[in-house]
Amino acid sequence: MSTIPETFKDLLTTKKAFANLATINPDGTPQVTPVWFDWDGGRVRINTAKGRLKDKNLRRTPMVALSIMDPDNPYRYVQIKGRVASITESGADAHIDSLAKKYLGQDRYPYRKPDEVRVTFTIAPDRVQTMG
Repeated sequence: MSTIPETFKDLLTTKKAFANLATINPDGTPQVTPVWFDWDGGRVRINTAKGRLKDKNLRRTPMVALSIMDPDNPYRYVQIKGRVASITESGADAHIDSLAKKYLGQDRYPYRKPDEVRVTFTIAPDRVQTMG
């Protein structure tokens, strides 16, 4: 497992940076989605609704890449290549609420649909590249 340099951890912990998550479609083509994320000290966590394309892609092919750009300096970023280390529905509603607090300043995720099941994916970094 690769580590994030201390000088770039602010992108994972204190800034409201979005991650561009790259997954692999069934036909082998890449699919990229901007996502909210958090950092548990060693791994990136993202959240989605069960059945969405990124949920299906991550379950089928657990290799991913993330690019996280500094919102204050687009020439500074961290790229993480890794794999899904865990998938869980347990605690995923609370996780999306915590992400809504980080990104929107709201206590609850406002876009939840009544029948949706939330899923948290934890991604372990295998390679890390930085710039800036």
